[in-house]
Amino acid sequence: MRIGILTLPLHTNYGGILQAYALQTILTRKGHDVYVIEKEQKPFGVSPWRLPVKICHRVVDNLTGRSKPIFPEWRQRRELPVIRQHTDRFIGKHIRRKTFGKYSDICEQDFDGIVVGSDQVWRPQYFDDIRTAYLNFAKGWNIRRMAYAASFGTDVWEYTDRQTEACGRLLAGFDAVSVREDSGVALCRRHFGIEAQHVLDPTMLLGPTDYTKLLDGTATPACGGTLLNYILDETPEKNALAATVARGRGLVPFRVNSRVENDKAPLNERIQPPVEQWLRGFHDAGFVITDSFHACVFSIIFNKPFLAIGNEGRGLSRFKSLLAMFGLEDRLLCNPRNTGIDDIKCKEINWDSVNATLAGHREESMQFIDRL
Repeated sequence: MRIGILTLPLHTNYGGILQAYALQTILTRKGHDVYVIEKEQKPFGVSPWRLPVKICHRVVDNLTGRSKPIFPEWRQRRELPVIRQHTDRFIGKHIRRKTFGKYSDICEQDFDGIVVGSDQVWRPQYFDDIRTAYLNFAKGWNIRRMAYAASFGTDVWEYTDRQTEACGRLLAGFDAVSVREDSGVALCRRHFGIEAQHVLDPTMLLGPTDYTKLLDGTATPACGGTLLNYILDETPEKNALAATVARGRGLVPFRVNSRVENDKAPLNERIQPPVEQWLRGFHDAGFVITDSFHACVFSIIFNKPFLAIGNEGRGLSRFKSLLAMFGLEDRLLCNPRNTGIDDIKCKEINWDSVNATLAGHREESMQFIDRL
């Protein structure tokens, strides 16, 4: 079958890139012709007719004392290719894409089936129109429709009544529905009347050797440390916790991410390192400390002991669901403030048990995908 994957845009987010790569890889191995559906990016990030309106609003803001850049789009257009140079190279090399001007440009003849997922593809704030993530543009088409490990990102319902009604009606037309979090099962049942299956994040369908093979021929350097400190939202408390763990365990901290989201940082400090370097970080690490969902995932894949700092702003239910699946709830720390090494009561991880659990869930998730 010719399959399209509808997911969030691929930019500098390692987890977002690798979940798309993993799902495409698995579907390709099953004999399908697979493409990630890509929406063409507008030159300035917004429609031409909206840009003058935005500029006028910014002028008014400045006149009323609220200082804002008048035309940040020029800066973004100049800087983004620099910031994304390494991640764009990986995407271009490893992910097959089919680009459309807008989702309504997709035709029934383009695909025999569309898979929605994974990542927080069902979170309204990430789509101009959340109905897109339920294939509203494909209404009435004779194609297969599947949601694989789709995530709401939170256990709090964020849809309006109108969105709930429209998306529920569209989801009823899917051939198979699965979600990434156990809370998503409850949300689908409560708000859509749909029984969804709980499956693995696509990245967990591949094993560590699948990822280390991506390093072949790349001359990716060793990381030079033993404590992978991968923090998305830095705070003094998180930095202090990482330093405490390093001292307490006799580890050497290292990082594999830039200040990519800090638009006040110098441009050279915002360039996101290669995806291969991020993967090398898990290969080299003796311990991982992170507030990233996918860094927890890859710690499990690579069998690396880790400590997860709860990241409520980015969706805490994702962490809880993942860790509960493997009996690793004690790895989650929700308040890093004033935490000493004696306060971190993580028991040693039984990787044989974790890997056996992963193998079981992987088999169930593969069986779900076969329903396509």
